[in-house]
Amino acid sequence: MRASQYLLATVKETPADAEIISHQLMVRAGLIRKLASGLYSWLPLGFRVLHKVTHIVRDEMNKSGAMEVVMPVVQPSELWEESGRWQGMGPELLRFQDRHERDFCLGPTHEEVITDIVRSELSSYKQLPANLYQIQTKFRDERRPRFGIMRAREFVMKDAYSFHIDEASLQETYQVMHQTYCNIFSRLGLDFRPVIADSGNIGGSTSHEFHVLAESGEDEIVFSSASDYAANLELAEGRLAQPNPDEEMLAAREIDTGEAKTIEAVASLLNITPTQMVKTLLVHACDKEENISDNLVALVLRGDQELNETKVQKINGISSPLVFADDELIEKTVGCPPGTIGPQGLSLRVIADHSVTDLKNFTCGANVAGKHIVNQNWSEQCQYSETADIRKIQEGDLSPDGNGTLSIKRGIEVGHIFQLGKKYSAALKATVLDENGKAVVMPMGCYGIGVTRIVAACIEQSHDERGIIWPENITPFHLIITQIDAHKSDQVQEFSEAIYAKAQALGMEVLLDDRDKKTSPGVKFAESELIGIPHRVVVSPRSLADGVVEYTNRGTGEKQAIAKEGVMEFLAGTINIHAGD
Repeated sequence: MRASQYLLATVKETPADAEIISHQLMVRAGLIRKLASGLYSWLPLGFRVLHKVTHIVRDEMNKSGAMEVVMPVVQPSELWEESGRWQGMGPELLRFQDRHERDFCLGPTHEEVITDIVRSELSSYKQLPANLYQIQTKFRDERRPRFGIMRAREFVMKDAYSFHIDEASLQETYQVMHQTYCNIFSRLGLDFRPVIADSGNIGGSTSHEFHVLAESGEDEIVFSSASDYAANLELAEGRLAQPNPDEEMLAAREIDTGEAKTIEAVASLLNITPTQMVKTLLVHACDKEENISDNLVALVLRGDQELNETKVQKINGISSPLVFADDELIEKTVGCPPGTIGPQGLSLRVIADHSVTDLKNFTCGANVAGKHIVNQNWSEQCQYSETADIRKIQEGDLSPDGNGTLSIKRGIEVGHIFQLGKKYSAALKATVLDENGKAVVMPMGCYGIGVTRIVAACIEQSHDERGIIWPENITPFHLIITQIDAHKSDQVQEFSEAIYAKAQALGMEVLLDDRDKKTSPGVKFAESELIGIPHRVVVSPRSLADGVVEYTNRGTGEKQAIAKEGVMEFLAGTINIHAGD
């Protein structure tokens, strides 16, 4: 491809609405252009990258045995009413009517449509398992689209759905898809982690997110220094160092702590550390219909630990979303204001985090205004109903599998796999006959990848102050040949054309910057670094006079003079044109 005939739509200025580096660089490098809020056109350079990402995703999905289909973007309301999501989905679901006043939506996801297909086309257990996928445009009417294509309203997604005769079959396909996702992200050249995750409003039980590690990531992920354990911070488990089991239990006594109510204030007053304290939080329970009630549940944690609300609201009998009791209800229920609540003597359900169950001689509220108890211990007078993991893990915690310590880093979610169970198949009555001729509702799996988001995540992970640094497997071009003063030297033009032709013959994707004298060398260099092509060869009258060309590696910044007779041998040995294969 010749730059003189190619739309290199680079710009110098950073867009005012571009908050993160991928958004800034994608606009400046001419990959995308904004049409409206959350809507972007992909220009030729960006589409080449997107096409390569799509190819890798499709290739690995096909290798897994999944079958590609294409489903409509526009979906009828009837299917969503069958699943119960027509109203439950909220305003992110863009609803509209056709000319006959029939209700439709733009599909943000396709669980309903694929289940409708399968219930019509599959009838026997002999046709299972079946895994169907598509790579297609989605639309979610985000309230506040931001970060360019990272959180756009319209985006390209790979979504796959598997159907099974039983849970054992679902588990097998789930593991195949987990490995398939690892293969995809490895081929894309990304530093990623699969982590245990929350299924959210999609439903189901087990799920894993796949995160690209990047400082700009919205999610915090946790992983072990010495094992494969990894989880989203909201669900991560960790262990604390065990207290001394031989510590002698002392006699508890009540003391006056006045206006000191916070953990920090009481610790300072008593000259102790928060690790020697217990805090008790009161939240609303829910009734049998899962409606919030005025009954309260006490949650007990070590003083230096933070409550993990996502974990708590998954506990049966607790209101979801989590609602903390207000001061008036606390006074009415416990008889003291917040800040002096303790676990002793409570006529409530008391859930103790694992961080407190082995504590001895701890300090806690006395359930009396202005009072605390020191040297409290678990006993008949001070006890908990049950234990649960309800704290948010911290950097340096011990890994729950006993191997290594936990680190916390930021990540960008680019993939998510779910074991959906029978949520959608039961609602839409998707059944097959088993080997005994009995109708069985099929368990389902769901597997999504944000194809357009991958491009932005790659840039967030791999860039510098000059621009993008593409991995070779998804770069728009492998090589850029930059001509300098070709209008003054026929030799420059002839040699550049020769390299261009030979590199293409070897299968390299090459951009020849043959723009005329109106484009200065400085502009050419800056643009080549901005768009991030991994390998650059500069051909100039001066270098040719010395019998060399200048080679630059975009990733390392390394420059070297290559003898012009050996330039093709060097490029053939340096550029991996099969990196994404």
